[in-house]
Amino acid sequence: MASYFFYGFWDWRFLGLIVFSTLLDFTCGRVVHGSKSDSERKLCLWLSIAGNLGVLGFFKYFNFFAENLSTLLAAAGFEAPPFVLTVLLPVGISFYTFQTMSYTIDIYQGRLQPTRGFLDFALFVSFFPQLVAGPIERARSLLPQICSARYFDRKQFYEGCWLIYWGLYKKVFVADNVARIVDKVYGSLDTSSGLHVLVATYAFAVQIYCDFSGYSDIARGAAKTMGFEISLNFDIPYAARTPQEFWRRWHISLSQWLRDYLYIPLGGSQQRSGRVFLNLMVVMALGGLWHGAQWHFVFWGIYHGLLLAGYRLAGAESSPQARRSIMRNGFAALLMFHFTCLGWMLFRVESMGQMSTVGARFFGWNGGWFTALALGDLYLLLFYSALVIVLQVFQYRSNNPLVSLGWKLPIRVALYVAMYLSLTLGGAYDGPQFIYFQF
Repeated sequence: MASYFFYGFWDWRFLGLIVFSTLLDFTCGRVVHGSKSDSERKLCLWLSIAGNLGVLGFFKYFNFFAENLSTLLAAAGFEAPPFVLTVLLPVGISFYTFQTMSYTIDIYQGRLQPTRGFLDFALFVSFFPQLVAGPIERARSLLPQICSARYFDRKQFYEGCWLIYWGLYKKVFVADNVARIVDKVYGSLDTSSGLHVLVATYAFAVQIYCDFSGYSDIARGAAKTMGFEISLNFDIPYAARTPQEFWRRWHISLSQWLRDYLYIPLGGSQQRSGRVFLNLMVVMALGGLWHGAQWHFVFWGIYHGLLLAGYRLAGAESSPQARRSIMRNGFAALLMFHFTCLGWMLFRVESMGQMSTVGARFFGWNGGWFTALALGDLYLLLFYSALVIVLQVFQYRSNNPLVSLGWKLPIRVALYVAMYLSLTLGGAYDGPQFIYFQF
């Protein structure tokens, strides 16, 4: 009821979509598990997939495909004005439809037993800390926690409070302050220098990371205070040395979902090189489309597919256990960070037409490249992100995202006070909503 109230407080009418997904997959999961008929099991599986993707497609992608179909017909000489729906995009629909759909797929594949408790499953679908922006939880991880008795654990509670505090800091002090730099430049590209576009792109890399990982930290922290452990969604992604490693560290729950339910069923890496590259391109293009019904998101996904294929072709993949020199690792991470930032340009623009303007300004084709104003924004960016960078160095070296909780009391108090003063004196409380709420 608390989760339904939380979601309904935004718009109660869309609660019906969550109830629909819950009823659909609870029923399909029971039938898939209990039926001895292969055809009946497959029918229920496809009913689940079609129902969830149908709801997602109607609300999120109908206008996109209608407009592009109209453009295609017009190019062929047929006049067909697009039929556009004026409906709101339900918050979190991309997350909870993927979450419920994976439940039925896991049962079909024999990796999960269906739950008997409808209310337990309803909570799994609507669990409010991660309902609107993930992580995309798997039933085999979250459902056993829902079905088990929970007890207050002081250590877990303290960890949860720290994650909420740290996530709030990353969102309100870092992401929302840095957003002003990004919006200023990307909102006036015609008058921005190449250096300013570069600084704004660095700023967007910080903004989107602190914004999304900040939400994920708050979600994990809220869950911890109630006795739940939900999955880590970010693991210092800008330390990645290759695209493969980046996607093991960035939006981990989506990366694993696409791997398990799309990439592996397509054949994964157990194919000829050409087929593997095609699989990568298809998966990443659909991953880009998942983020939004715009072509620049699709091309962002294709760009990352090309990176994955290129590194694979060059034999430059790396595993988390790979041991190399500090200098080589540092150079590889710096190179990958800049490849990622080029991709963020595609993500941040509002259209492919605007992307051409970004390219022209970045490479200095339409005016000067250097401005002193860009240096001022670079200093501001370093100031706002300094504490995040320092703390993540310690997290990376210790391989522990909660490393600060083990520091001595005076150091922890100094950290908490510094964060408090930053939030109260410099927090951007008029900033935008979480970026991933729109997905």
